[in-house]
Amino acid sequence: MLRTEQAIIVEGKYDKIKLETIIDATIVVTNGYGIFKDREKLELIRFYARKKGIIILTDSDGAGFKIRGYLKGSVPEGSITNVYIPDVFGKEKRKEKPSCEGKLGVEGIKKDLIIEAFRKAGIKFLDDDSVKRTKKNPVTRMDIYDAGLTGMPDSTERRRKLLRKLGLPERLSTAGMLEALNAMMSSEEFHEMMEKEEERD
Repeated sequence: MLRTEQAIIVEGKYDKIKLETIIDATIVVTNGYGIFKDREKLELIRFYARKKGIIILTDSDGAGFKIRGYLKGSVPEGSITNVYIPDVFGKEKRKEKPSCEGKLGVEGIKKDLIIEAFRKAGIKFLDDDSVKRTKKNPVTRMDIYDAGLTGMPDSTERRRKLLRKLGLPERLSTAGMLEALNAMMSSEEFHEMMEKEEERD
């Protein structure tokens, strides 16, 4: 089982049950929108952010992004890492019908995809013997502009295509995409990837 010192924030108890089979960590459940009124739990999350850092792992639907945004704005100090599960369409076994957007939540995502999502976010597990990447230069806003991912008429579609390729949710904002890119690669690796994409088109 993988281990991390950081506390992981998830939406529901079934998400927690799923993660407990994969990662040995402190897992805090927001109870969906319940976190908006639960001051005690919010203080606990702030404490973990200051002391050892938190990882936010919500669903890739609108509700998940709303909770993620609320937490980001409500935790002024400490370390926050966002882990994004990919957009996978389907229905959880315990549910009668799919969610409003038809996407699987954390509880429905396969174990290997969850681990991959953590790695993409730059999470290094305590017992992880994978080679640490030494990043020379970060991906900047200018890099993504030069790649046509912002400021162009077709930028939205270009971003969606790239996010799909990287297994990231299409709802990801430009700032969120930049954060994810920097967890995954250096500026040089980004440009190399985009050049290859251009050659394929």
